[in-house]
This record gives sequence, C-alpha cells and structure tokens, in this order.
Amino acid sequence: MSYTESIGSRTYRFADLKTVLAKASPQRSGDQLASIAAASEEERVAAKMALAQVPLRTFLNDPLIPYETDEVTRLIIDDHSPQAFAEISHLTVGDFRNWLLSTATDTDALTRITQGLTPEMVAAVSKLMRNQDLITAARKRPVITRFRNTVGLPGRMSVRLQPNHPTDDVKGIAASMLDGLMYGCGDALIGINPASDNLTAITKLLQMIDDFRQRYQVPTQSCVLTHVTSTIAAIEKGAPVDLVFQSIAGTEKANASFGISLALLQEAYEAGLSLKRGTVGNNLMYFETGQGSALSADAHFGVDQQTCEARAYAVARTFKPFLVNTVVGFIGPEYLYDGKQITRAGLEDHFCGKLLGVPMGCDICYTNHAEADQDDMDNLLTLLGVAGINFIMGVPGADDVMLNYQSTSFHDALYVRDVLGLRRAPEFEEWLESMQIIDERGALIGASARQPLLEGARDWMGIA
Repeated sequence: MSYTESIGSRTYRFADLKTVLAKASPQRSGDQLASIAAASEEERVAAKMALAQVPLRTFLNDPLIPYETDEVTRLIIDDHSPQAFAEISHLTVGDFRNWLLSTATDTDALTRITQGLTPEMVAAVSKLMRNQDLITAARKRPVITRFRNTVGLPGRMSVRLQPNHPTDDVKGIAASMLDGLMYGCGDALIGINPASDNLTAITKLLQMIDDFRQRYQVPTQSCVLTHVTSTIAAIEKGAPVDLVFQSIAGTEKANASFGISLALLQEAYEAGLSLKRGTVGNNLMYFETGQGSALSADAHFGVDQQTCEARAYAVARTFKPFLVNTVVGFIGPEYLYDGKQITRAGLEDHFCGKLLGVPMGCDICYTNHAEADQDDMDNLLTLLGVAGINFIMGVPGADDVMLNYQSTSFHDALYVRDVLGLRRAPEFEEWLESMQIIDERGALIGASARQPLLEGARDWMGIA
C-alpha cells in the first residue's frame, strides 16, 4: 500500500509503510547511509503527516519484514495480544500520540496495553513526538525487575558498575570494582566486558566477583559479558553465573550475525533459571542493543534503524530480562553522527522499550570520532533521569580503557541522584548504609568511615 501527502503545491508519494517510517524519522546518519532517509525537511514533515493517519491495525496486517522469512516478525505477530490491543485498536498513530500524552492515561493504562503493542507501533508514534513527549510518556511506565535486588522502582535509578580492564587483570578489575562500590555504584550489576572469550578467564572473573559478593553479603548481581554460548559452557562447568548476557538485534539475519537465534536464547534462559541464584526474583537475562546494528550487518531490509532497534525489544521481553541496555552512541558516527542525534536516539530507545514493558537502561556514550562530547552526555543523562531510566553505566573516569569509548562515571551517577533526588535499589541502599558508605539520605559518608571496609577488601584481594 502506498501513501500520499501534499504540502502546498508539492505532493509526496511513499511506496510502502516502511518508507513512510524511514522518511518520518528524525535526521540521522545511519538512515542516510542506507539511502532511506528523507531528502529534505519538507519531505520529512510530509511523511510525518502521512504516518499520523495510519491506523495502528495496519502494523498487524502489513509486516515490514515478511512473516515467512523472519523469526523476529513471527515472534512479534504470534505474541501479540488482541485483548490488550482492544483498548487502542481504533486509533491512528497520531491519535495514539494524543492518547499517550493525555493526563487521563496513567501507569495502569500503559501497563494494560503492553502486550497489545508491537515495536513498529511504538517506533511509529515516537517519530511524531518531541523530546519532551518521549520523556513524559516513558516516565508514566515504570518497569520493575528483580534478581538479588529490585531495579526500576519509581524515584530510583541504578548503576551498572563496569570495571573493565584491557588484559582482564583480576586485580585491576577488583580495584575498579571497589572504587565504584565506594561511590555507591553497582546496584544494577557488576558487569565486566572481557577482553577475550577464554572460558578459564571468564570463570576466574565470575568467581572473583562472587567470592567478594558472598564475603561482604552484597545484594547485587554479576555478569561477564561474553557470548551466550560461552556462558552456557561456563554454567555447565559450574561457574557462579548470575545474569546471562547477549547482544541482540531486531531481525533474524542481524541476530545470526551475532551467532544467535531465538532457540539459542531460550536455551541460555533455561540454563540460567536452572541455577536458581536469584533471591528476590528470577529475572536473569541481560541484553544489549544499539541503533545501527542491523544496518552494520546488512540485515535491515530497508527498515529504518530506530524501528529495527525497537524490534530488538520484542526479542528481549520474551525472556523476561533483568536489564536491557541501549549502548546508544557506541556503534559510531556512521549511525548517530553527533550529540543531537545520540540524545534523540537515547530518548527514543528508552520510550520504546518502556512502552513494550522492557526494563530499559542506557549506556550514555560516544566514540572519540563522533561529533559529541561529555556535555552532550550530561544533557542526555539528565533527560533520561527525568524520564525514569532504570539504570546507567558507572565507568572509572567515564573512560573505558578496554572498549575505548566515553561513557558516564561514578561521579555522574552522584550528580544525577543529587539534582533529581533519585535513590538506589532499596536492598543495595540498605547494604551501603550498613557498610557506612552512605547515610540515611543516600549521600556518601566521609572517607574515614569507609576506610576499614576498603582496607579489608584490598588486603583480601591482594591490591596494594
């Protein structure tokens, strides 16, 4: 089905639904690279006008990627709930935007319709929304998950402590981990990106974190972000695996480029569940995504990168994850050129994920060849804090020395907690108070109070 919209004397024709979606997207370098972006701002406006009139039902009847050839499309269609959709089934995309922003639409309403939404629906409506609209709607839809603590409660924001090291040196990682904990970070996860997929090294890192966690009774969870097949192998060898990690994308072909399928993810999910390591819940999958991954794998099928990204969240929610992280600026300026595009993408991803019932966090980041700087990250951090982000990254000095990109630091987490009054996960906050790291208000206590814990941990780990 084609779509037509006129502006003045000029008429714009769009060949199909995915063309309308691509042309309606805010400007970004990835869609330009794929030759699917609007050629002018006027064409972009025309596409938005056409998109606003599309009935939501159309997305069920006109899949962007054929049902027969893509298992992600099959997942989206087969898991759709007509009962949950009934409340909004009469709306167009434009009407849906108005419904989302209505003061009468509250958390209960957004929760009721979650299983009635497809990624394409939420991607479409996001293209009609300003940044403040994305923040307003996402803030109304908290997503709460549990493993050893509870993440995503309103008024709270967690931090993934990311103590990476370029050679996987255990002492170096331990030093960064302790540094982050002394700043009150780590309630979302202590998660290491390993420099290699060597199973022995992965197991050694998992054991180190788990030994520390048990010794000091830390109510958090750990993860080594290796390929899911390596995690399954580690589970089979008895390694102390908490969360099971995998990068995912929004098409079957893009996931195949990661060496995964839905069946493999199901196997990993069941392997993680078999360990029964959660104490307050059993959400145990950790997924990372990012706009541009399908395009970089030549697996986007003419679908714009933001809609492909939203489709990845349908994959994620199938496995009831503890955390989902959009690594927003990591892929590079070929896909998100500058700070403005990164900011917009981060807000879109958070909004789309939350509407789909996914526990969204964001690695607020950029590569050193992007037209972005730490001021841009400060802006996005603040906006996502207002929007109700579940978690952010905590990287020593905001500079990841293993992955060679810029993210957010332990101090950045202190900043956003302070200005927005955000607390940590309740179980983790209670532990920090018991360790005299924070006071009852959540503020850091002076260094002298933390010194016995710090010195004891250093001695135990052999860190000078």
